[in-house]
Amino acid sequence: MPTEIQKNIDAKALRQKLARWFRQHGRDLPWRRTHDPYAILVSEFMLQQTQVVTVRDYYARWLARFPDFTALAAASEDDVLHVWQGLGYYARARNLHRAAQEVAAQYGGQLPDDLAAIAALPGVGRYTAGAVASFAFDRATPIIDANIARVIARLLNLQEPIDTKRGAEILWQTAEALLPPRGGRLHNSALMELGALLCTPRAPQCLICPVREHCAAENPESLPRKKPRPKTVALAENCAWIVRAGKLLLEQQTGSRWRGLWKLPVLASPVAKAQLLLAFDYPFTNHRVTLSVYASRAPLTLTPAQQWVSLTEIDSIALAAPHRRAIKRLAAQDALK
Repeated sequence: MPTEIQKNIDAKALRQKLARWFRQHGRDLPWRRTHDPYAILVSEFMLQQTQVVTVRDYYARWLARFPDFTALAAASEDDVLHVWQGLGYYARARNLHRAAQEVAAQYGGQLPDDLAAIAALPGVGRYTAGAVASFAFDRATPIIDANIARVIARLLNLQEPIDTKRGAEILWQTAEALLPPRGGRLHNSALMELGALLCTPRAPQCLICPVREHCAAENPESLPRKKPRPKTVALAENCAWIVRAGKLLLEQQTGSRWRGLWKLPVLASPVAKAQLLLAFDYPFTNHRVTLSVYASRAPLTLTPAQQWVSLTEIDSIALAAPHRRAIKRLAAQDALK
């Protein structure tokens, strides 16, 4: 535990002020109304790289379709991806599915109150394991998400980039130093909520912050610091629009990026003099992808991954989001005729 943290922050006083503020101002979020480990785990997977406002509806639909570990474990991957579609980062859905299968197989569908067991599940890292232990089982364990990282970096006026090994170590050590002896649910919820509502990336509301007396930040908006971002890489994705008797040819993906999802068949390069029907850009990690869709002829034989799909069935299959967007736009233009 770093000595500078002990000297500069009165952890007990900070916790008390933070708890009082949270009881008055904390949002009523659906995953805060339950201590069910499964529901908590679902919310944590969904909230990775996705905003709360987007997750709310998906969370409710998911729990209605897959109410517990056993139900999710028994589902097919196609069903899982279909319910997840629109949230993006589909590896999260596949990992959640695998995690449910492991809980069903190893623990009879009941996740144990054991940090090591939780951390061993597919797709569960240090943060998610701590969050489930804290929010489901009320364990006093440290967690660091983007909101908490920002709060701690400002409390310490931390100049070290938080995405370096040393910066991450300081964040986790501080989070542990601030923990109460017991009852991690309230403390971690409050710390996270402070970052979401007041200690925001831009225009933080320092004047009404309940722990401003403990904050050393001289220029809050400049924190946390991070390493320079990699340059955006431009990619071209050329695809075929192939129709026959009102049906569209689709291709199921086998690669790691969109494995299990359907999309328009890939063209190695645009066919000479082919008609360009549609083109738009979409982001993917540090890439900017230009999706171009060309009118094309049906192949003589289909690959095992290809299938003719009626437009009326489009909503029932799991499509990669950019390709769903392209199909909807072209269908609206009567491109199936």
